[in-house]
Amino acid sequence: MVTALTAAPVKPKPRVIVYIDGLNLYYGVLQQAPSVKWLDLERLCKLLRPNDDLQMIKYFSAPVAGSADQSVYLRALATLPKVQVILGKFKRKNVKCGVVGCSYLSSKWFTVPEEKRTDVNIAVSMVDDAYQNACDHLVLMSGDSDLVPGLATVRRRFAGKTITVYVPSRNPIRAAAVELRAAAHRARELPILLLAKAQFPNSIPDGAGAILNRPTSWV
Repeated sequence: MVTALTAAPVKPKPRVIVYIDGLNLYYGVLQQAPSVKWLDLERLCKLLRPNDDLQMIKYFSAPVAGSADQSVYLRALATLPKVQVILGKFKRKNVKCGVVGCSYLSSKWFTVPEEKRTDVNIAVSMVDDAYQNACDHLVLMSGDSDLVPGLATVRRRFAGKTITVYVPSRNPIRAAAVELRAAAHRARELPILLLAKAQFPNSIPDGAGAILNRPTSWV
């Protein structure tokens, strides 16, 4: 008698949520390369994690006052079904110049913009998603050590979850990100070569009847 072979069950792909520290990504790899700033984050994440079940991409940033290019880019991201944009803010902060003999406007004090809420937004979102069992694998794109407590909380409270960190950097010192790498299960540098392969078309519809064009300085 011939017995039919039973097919082995197909292992489901891990459910993944990607958390992107927008300004860390910008200053780490995009600022020095205008031609890759028009970045399609959904395409990038699918290239980066081809064997995963991509649930969502959460992009954390803060609006830069007067930046038309950033405004257009945020509208472009809003056309991507898997991308959620979560914005903090910039706040003016008084700082004291540490240069001996500084004569800046006859005062050693001046104001600088400081990004607020992004680190907290990322950490809270990761912990909440783990608690809600929204994913099996959390992928963080950042090199900021301020996120270490958030990663540590996820690992301590949700032992079944995996955390991978991709550090976006063109600078080997910045890419070291020793504390953040140590806080994750896996860590590596963001593959820079993928950026050029994950660009929006030069012109895209915004879904409301208008066309969004790549900023002229991003060529």
